[in-house]
Amino acid sequence: MRRINGLKEGLELFKALGSEVRMQILSLLSANEQMNLGELAQELGVTQGALTAHIRMLEQQGLIRVEMKHSARGLQKVCSLKDNEILLNVYPSFEENSANVYKTEVQIGHYTDYSVHAGCGLVTGTALVGAVDDPRVFAYPERLDAQMFWLHDGYIEYRIPNLLPENHRIVQLTISVEMSCAEQGSEENLTSDVDYYLNGQSIGNWIAGTENRSVTHGIYTPAWNVSPMRQHGFLKMLVINNSAIFIDGVKVEGTGNDWPFLDENGEMRFRIESHPSEEHPGGIALYGDRFGNYNQNIQVIVHYVPDEQYNQML
Repeated sequence: MRRINGLKEGLELFKALGSEVRMQILSLLSANEQMNLGELAQELGVTQGALTAHIRMLEQQGLIRVEMKHSARGLQKVCSLKDNEILLNVYPSFEENSANVYKTEVQIGHYTDYSVHAGCGLVTGTALVGAVDDPRVFAYPERLDAQMFWLHDGYIEYRIPNLLPENHRIVQLTISVEMSCAEQGSEENLTSDVDYYLNGQSIGNWIAGTENRSVTHGIYTPAWNVSPMRQHGFLKMLVINNSAIFIDGVKVEGTGNDWPFLDENGEMRFRIESHPSEEHPGGIALYGDRFGNYNQNIQVIVHYVPDEQYNQML
């Protein structure tokens, strides 16, 4: 997911989208995953010369990826979509360049609590840890170097570092992590019911599906991982502030107007939980910065204000 924080930041992106030809290019790439310039020109009924400027603009705005690949006719420029979702925050509550903000990152293997049952596995950037379907691997020392793991039944919990200055309180928390249904690439149309918690309180739910069962190799997934399962996921984003809770820009029903999930000490325990059911048996998979399609671990942005300003907001 690509995040646009405000209309001004998105101006050049909107210009790139303001063309019927460029929208047709994005539509074709969405339907075909990747196409070379000749194929795109033929579908659009334009010359490759006329197509070049449109491709350049889409690439400059980070909407598509252009790579040189070998073919029977030699090197060709091959295009593919770069992001499957764009989130536009029209009225950002807090600017990220504010002085009262800090960013931190938690590696996916640095969980502080977990409950995992058979139907699981854990890998580093170089190999599988232990054996598949052995929950004990989640306690192995190698788990600190995890780059991807999956589970069908249970939860993983993280403690987000508290770097608040003295006499300050948190007013907004943003968490993003790459996730997918554990059975990504399965021939079965499996889905997962994923719940999110902050300090033991439910903050939302996501139904993870297998919309794209012919999964391509993850951009950062190591070459040794040739399995069609768990190649990459979706970048999920949660925003929690004193107005409401949002998941991928959509407000969670029944939230707003207070800050019930953080205590006075600023403790932040973030839990991801999945329990299989007949309707949603798919489980979940998490990806680190050297696995999947996004070069990141669990990223966190914390906005905070002095105590006296916080009290005025209540």
